[in-house]
Amino acid sequence: MIGEEKSKAKSEIYISNSVDVKIEEDNIDDNELGKRSERLAENKKSGFFYEWGLPIIVAVVLAILINKFVIFKVKIPSESMVPTLNVEDRLFVTRVYNEDKFKRGDILVFDSNELGEKLIKRLMGLPGDKIVIKNGEVSINGEKLIEDYIGNADRFNGEYEVPEGKYFFLGDNRLWSKDSRYWINPYIDAKDIEGKAQFKVYPFSDIGKIK
Repeated sequence: MIGEEKSKAKSEIYISNSVDVKIEEDNIDDNELGKRSERLAENKKSGFFYEWGLPIIVAVVLAILINKFVIFKVKIPSESMVPTLNVEDRLFVTRVYNEDKFKRGDILVFDSNELGEKLIKRLMGLPGDKIVIKNGEVSINGEKLIEDYIGNADRFNGEYEVPEGKYFFLGDNRLWSKDSRYWINPYIDAKDIEGKAQFKVYPFSDIGKIK
């Protein structure tokens, strides 16, 4: 009897110890599974960010940089450049950093400090040019310009000599354009010129390069 009781006690102790170990092992397994689940969730979040979030952020940053330093879009607010540009037309404008690249006839976007707004006009006078407007006809340095882009001509008269570092602008719709002819200061500084109109993107029926 005594031997059987001792044997039974040992057996119970053995079983009890085995159960304790098993429970402890189960607890370890559950904890490990929890950690693995957390790691998987974090990996999924990280994978989603690198797959979608990062490319979106990069695209936004590139768009901002391109708009600031390379190209931007403008909408025409008035009739001053008709028939070349009409109200509500949308254009792509490339930024210009070298004033030596400005050419007579370019359509440029610039800041008017006098009016406190951005304008878009045709560049007519370069630094040093002598401009004579007689009955609406423009001559530069003694040579009469052929302007087949003019919308409504006028009978304006005036004479100008463009200073160094300055530029003289006219709108194609001469009868209605408020431009260098009517400003208190007729000239625009080179530093205030932002870009050259290159391409019309709206309306879709009139998409194309701007001349």
